[in-house]
Amino acid sequence: MIVALAISMALACVLASARRLWFVANATAIHPDDLVAWLGRAPAASKLAELREAVAAEPSADWERDLLDALAQPRVEARVALVNEQLTELDRRMQRWARVPRVGASVATSFAILLGTLVLRNGLARAPELTGELGELFVRQIVGEAVSVASFGVVGTAFCIAAHSRARRMTRARQEAADRMIEALEAAADAARQGPAAARDASSVGDATVKTNNA
Repeated sequence: MIVALAISMALACVLASARRLWFVANATAIHPDDLVAWLGRAPAASKLAELREAVAAEPSADWERDLLDALAQPRVEARVALVNEQLTELDRRMQRWARVPRVGASVATSFAILLGTLVLRNGLARAPELTGELGELFVRQIVGEAVSVASFGVVGTAFCIAAHSRARRMTRARQEAADRMIEALEAAADAARQGPAAARDASSVGDATVKTNNA
């Protein structure tokens, strides 16, 4: 019974920490690094249009859709505010269950010590009147059982600590990748905005030339 409790608690802590890793790994539908690689060094406006179509067809790409809508704002102040809002939302997504691995490590350790102590107490309470080598062997057996029970908690604690460290590195890397992605998307959005402006300028020049020739 005690061994089953030790395994169940360690497994619960491990699964909760694994869920934390899942939240970080799946904060967005598209990894920012993949998007930066796809856009290339000189993002074209046509790729921005292709991206809009792709995220529109993907139900889970809600953050990407909101980010593209923010980048499409014509006013600079509104665009900056909305992009920052999306960065805040991304940070919120990546911080989900951020404390769970640390809590899991603490719970796994404490529970393991508690169960190990309980095994020792129950074993010594039922200990027969043994002396000499037999008594020493019995005590060693009880201690071994207590250590075995506590080892499940140690395994759970180790996994929780590793998950916490991994999640922190993944979060930092994804935030840096998101900054690079936004820079690339802003370049593509600028190219898209300059396209119509250049066309209007060319049309204005053409109209002026026609008027001059007519005069």
